[in-house]
Amino acid sequence: MVHYQRYIQLRKGVTVATYVDEEDACVHMSGCNKKPKPKLVFFLMLCTLLSFCLILAPHLLPFPTPTLSLLYPSAGDHEAVSDSKINVCSSVSNGTICCDRSSIRSDVCVMKGDIRTHSSSFSVFLYSSKNSGARDEQLQQEKIRPYTRKWEASTMATIDELTLIAKNKNASGDQHKCDVNHDVPAVFFSTGGYTGNVYHEFNDGLIPLYITSQKYNKKVVFVILEYHDWWITKYANILTHLSDFEPIDFSGDRRTHCFSESIVGLRIHDELTVDSSLMEGSKTIKDFRDILDKGYKPRIQGLIQEEERENTQLKNPIKLVGESEKPKLVIISRNGSRAIMNENVLVKMASKIGFSVTVLKPQRTSELAKIYRELNSSDVMVGVHGAAMTHFLFMKPGSVFIQVVPLGTTWAAETYYGEPAKKLGLRYIGYEILPRESSLYEEYESNDPVLRDPNSVNDRGWDFTKKIYLDRQKVRLNLARFRKRLVRSYIYTMKKRNGMVRSQ
Repeated sequence: MVHYQRYIQLRKGVTVATYVDEEDACVHMSGCNKKPKPKLVFFLMLCTLLSFCLILAPHLLPFPTPTLSLLYPSAGDHEAVSDSKINVCSSVSNGTICCDRSSIRSDVCVMKGDIRTHSSSFSVFLYSSKNSGARDEQLQQEKIRPYTRKWEASTMATIDELTLIAKNKNASGDQHKCDVNHDVPAVFFSTGGYTGNVYHEFNDGLIPLYITSQKYNKKVVFVILEYHDWWITKYANILTHLSDFEPIDFSGDRRTHCFSESIVGLRIHDELTVDSSLMEGSKTIKDFRDILDKGYKPRIQGLIQEEERENTQLKNPIKLVGESEKPKLVIISRNGSRAIMNENVLVKMASKIGFSVTVLKPQRTSELAKIYRELNSSDVMVGVHGAAMTHFLFMKPGSVFIQVVPLGTTWAAETYYGEPAKKLGLRYIGYEILPRESSLYEEYESNDPVLRDPNSVNDRGWDFTKKIYLDRQKVRLNLARFRKRLVRSYIYTMKKRNGMVRSQ
């Protein structure tokens, strides 16, 4: 399940909404029917005069004042609150710590010089030779939780905090002598938080890790807080194409590791994507997908060879003539909430249209290489909104992704999967179900806001969204209506095969 808590993303054209309680308004006016006292009248007149001055001042003064800039932000101010495209720590001098805290999504600190880990105190020390008065002087200290959901305070509270300390190298005391010297940089990050959910593993972890580390061309060591052996095993095929070195378990490895450069925290751009304007070499999400392709290719080739050996052992293996020529459609199946109740009929209908249909049920323990193989060779993927839709990353650009959007999930479906899929180059179709296609139609009256106005229900808070639309809703597709999307996808796929559609 995607934890899609809406955060305030400050961009150009910021809109600030103010909510006024009517009863409070009356109180602040000192009683709606009471005669105002002279002192209050004078105070109100003064406030009115000041308000006029503030309104007129920008037109009369030749330059903005600090106070006025809060009310009338200039173009430069707008850029300051937007996602900055300038890396403030792009140039860090030796012996210093630079922390970029401008992003609403994550903090990132860069250290250069004599860097030494100290896991028992959850600290990373930077020893400097700068001339600085007292011998035991601490030059700088920064604290950081290296996880990419900075705006979620409750989540960040569960992430281990690192203390980065710059100290005078000539100070007395233990300088944590190096046990392991590394001649390549380090990237520190956490696999805590929502790790265990495939959407968050890619969105909060792997893609930001690619964004942060790709410039080092695999000559980088990953230092992991809240290290999980299963995570390393699950994503080993990807990690080996991001780094040539074994990851370090920060808490479990008590040795002092020494580096000359480190990045603490991961950079993240947007949901399941890579912003080429922020990347060296203008890398995109397609380049990240190339990493997946390289990572899973050897294992897929091994699977194919295993199947070929099994087939040769059969006396008369049956070959389905023409089966490989059919466009392949993969249905990502769910159990429980948001399951397609008439999935079996959907499979039959898609087969009659002309598709070769595969039903895939990803589990947490499913081998990703097998899922990648199915989707990488598919023409169309169909699935109901949920974390498993993250697997659209496994599809080739130019393929079709049909996301079934249950009631109350339109914003999340578009934001977390629809838009990112388009950026990957997929032909995206969002199928928003009608109230009659939801199992909730049997529980609520037809004029109930749950069916008629889901946005008003979502506005009541995450708990309502989760309880009603995510945990209790199933889908029964109107097959006559849904069939149109499948036919359209089939025609598009056949045209693409015949060279009648431009490749992505």
